[in-house]
Amino acid sequence: MPQHRSTPATGASRFWRNRIDAPSRGRLWSAVGVALAAVGCAPPGPKLAQADTEALRVDTSLGAPLNLGLSSLRAGLAGGPRLVLVHGTPGSAEGWSDYLLDPPSGMEVVALDRPGFGRSGPDGAVTSLQAQAAAVASLLPGDGRPVVLLGHSLGGAVVAQVAADHPRRVSALVLLAASLDPAQEAIQTIQYIGAWPLVRSLLPRAIRNANAELMALKPELQALALRLPSIRAKVVIVHGTQDDLVPLANVPFMQAKLTGAACVKTLLLPGQNHFLPWNSADTVRAAVRQALEPGC
Repeated sequence: MPQHRSTPATGASRFWRNRIDAPSRGRLWSAVGVALAAVGCAPPGPKLAQADTEALRVDTSLGAPLNLGLSSLRAGLAGGPRLVLVHGTPGSAEGWSDYLLDPPSGMEVVALDRPGFGRSGPDGAVTSLQAQAAAVASLLPGDGRPVVLLGHSLGGAVVAQVAADHPRRVSALVLLAASLDPAQEAIQTIQYIGAWPLVRSLLPRAIRNANAELMALKPELQALALRLPSIRAKVVIVHGTQDDLVPLANVPFMQAKLTGAACVKTLLLPGQNHFLPWNSADTVRAAVRQALEPGC
């Protein structure tokens, strides 16, 4: 897969970049990056060793209309029910290291780098939920075995889009601290600053693409809201009561909109925040087991 490279600075951008020394750029990256991560979903650093990561990695090329390289990490029982893990923004497949190192029993686990992150293309942001969902849909097995899609944060909106677009191919959804209610989305001042061409050119790829996704999210969720009743899968909602990044108000919104789902189960975690994949792993695993159980 080709390496991602930043576009060379031109005109005024080059003029000013040449006058900002490396320490200043580092401070700027840190300040803006931390601020943007605070309105997004920045996971802990990866735990997989480099050799382990490469042993699990599968790179594929997706044709039209996406025309991008998609990278994923795969573990567990090949041929078992497939669990597809979809990260938020920013993020990468390596954020699911715990679930790749210790896959749920009897399941095949696939964690992808969403388009615009990690080893997946393109270099820029892919802000369309339908395009993100199309990339995830390429990982749905064609042999009829059960498929559970687990999406964290913005990844919850992505997996909901997949289930709406492919209602017969998704067995269950786990919506983990999922951001689906457009009324809860607001753009922060720091995000506008991060979108300025000069500042954007100085930001790491993951941060600038995360910012672009978040700034485009509200209208994307408004469009998705019209499709949520078409989801037929079993749904398990897991949300922390102290989530100050994706408010708890998302839960009643999802419950009201998922009228066509086989059933909707809700697990509220008292006192927990947004980072449930890492601080509530036992509950997440229990939610996956519940999603796989027959019936409702």
